[in-house]
Amino acid sequence: MSVLYDRVALIGLGLIASSMSHAMRRTGLTHEITGYAKSAETRQIARDLGLCDRVCDSAADAVAGADLVVLCVPVGAMAAVAAEIGPALKPGATVSDVGSVKRAVIDAVAPHLPDNVHFIPAHPIAGTEHSGPASGFAELFDDRFCIIVPVEGSDQAAVDQLTTLWRGMGSEVDVMEADHHDLVLSVTSHTPHLIAYTMVGVADDLSRVTDSEVIKFSAAGFRDFTRIAASDPVMWRDVFLNNKQATLQILGRFTEELFALQRAIRRDDGAHLEEYFTRTRAIRRSIIEAGQDTDAPDFGRSKVPGR
Repeated sequence: MSVLYDRVALIGLGLIASSMSHAMRRTGLTHEITGYAKSAETRQIARDLGLCDRVCDSAADAVAGADLVVLCVPVGAMAAVAAEIGPALKPGATVSDVGSVKRAVIDAVAPHLPDNVHFIPAHPIAGTEHSGPASGFAELFDDRFCIIVPVEGSDQAAVDQLTTLWRGMGSEVDVMEADHHDLVLSVTSHTPHLIAYTMVGVADDLSRVTDSEVIKFSAAGFRDFTRIAASDPVMWRDVFLNNKQATLQILGRFTEELFALQRAIRRDDGAHLEEYFTRTRAIRRSIIEAGQDTDAPDFGRSKVPGR
């Protein structure tokens, strides 16, 4: 595949940014990758790994002359980073992000960007429980969706170019409006993460079940909860605080459903439980048919070498 951007700057060097670097290099999508992370330790690790062609000591230095800038920092840090890089951006550059909340990111970033750059938010729906610059791998985005969220007045040529980049990194691409994105992701990602954190917290608080028993007898369901609950706590703190309305809406609906199931169990209403589980089982089949997972054992989690 041909080069799409001469220079790409990655601000924040965790799982997503490091995977982007590997994926872009895999297919030659850029000539040069610059990077920046707030932590000096992270910057040194990135240098030792050769993650970027240049790891800079400020975000402004990293974005200077870049044709594409991707903000890979927690949602709560977006505004400060945008304010720092705004004056240093190259005219005509594209600024994007990888945050899993979109309306809050748009509100935080857009005011700090000059009029002569293209702002095109995005969200790759891919990840693992690992974080940091050593956690990335080129295959992370393969056959996973990336949602592009153009803002009002987005240049279509710039949107098309970013779309081509994500496809070149292995992703399927869809386009969505910001508020709808936040509601959809609250259902498919944010609230499930909160439920996973809660269930692991319950196990941790339940004194009659020892830690050794939780570890020794973890069945697939609880084991998967712990995988989710091991995700970056700062990132997920910011997700919930910045997607508050949609998350609370879905949590309210979840609570209603949970009470109904609780009532069915209390009343020995097996018919209700079987009907409910039959209906929800169909969702799992649809996910497999859509190619977003497999029916293999162990929740279909792919085994990436070295992970």
